[in-house]
Amino acid sequence: MIEATIRLLRTSGLSGAGINDVVRESGAPKGSVYHFFPRGKGQLASEALSAYSARVLEAMDAALASARTPAGKVKALFAAVARRAEGAGFRASCAVGTVSLDLTPELEDLRSLLSTSLAAWQAMIASHFPDADARTARSFAGLLLTGIEGAYIRSRVELTTDAFSETGRWLATLAPGSQSSRRPD
Repeated sequence: MIEATIRLLRTSGLSGAGINDVVRESGAPKGSVYHFFPRGKGQLASEALSAYSARVLEAMDAALASARTPAGKVKALFAAVARRAEGAGFRASCAVGTVSLDLTPELEDLRSLLSTSLAAWQAMIASHFPDADARTARSFAGLLLTGIEGAYIRSRVELTTDAFSETGRWLATLAPGSQSSRRPD
């Protein structure tokens, strides 16, 4: 049920991940949803987003660690996310991004969970740029996350990875510790 919820959140946001949708996607009996998630959709979404966030953190960390230079780290990160978008046939985005579009004041607990996820991702990304002062590294990490979320939107509309490639190349020129200040290849 968690996996089905993650898939639904990535494709349709919170509004497309109702209990009936999860039952249909997972093949689980409806009663088991309420057995394992007695607080209903909110609990299921929270647990799915927590699992998703941890996986994304690990995947981004691995992508960043795969390159040696600051610019290489940025390009590797965007390439990894591009592969993920392409692998989903450009029909899925970041679950944190899609769910954030459904937030209302009544969903404060969920907003807080999304904020915590983004902050953890930002801190991890910043740690890959140790030559920069902490404030610059954190700010740059925030810019990378903003670029990734925007590239997801474009990739779903354009059905290509071009947005990830373009954004990654440009942001690589701004990477703290990068000697490049020229136009990207």
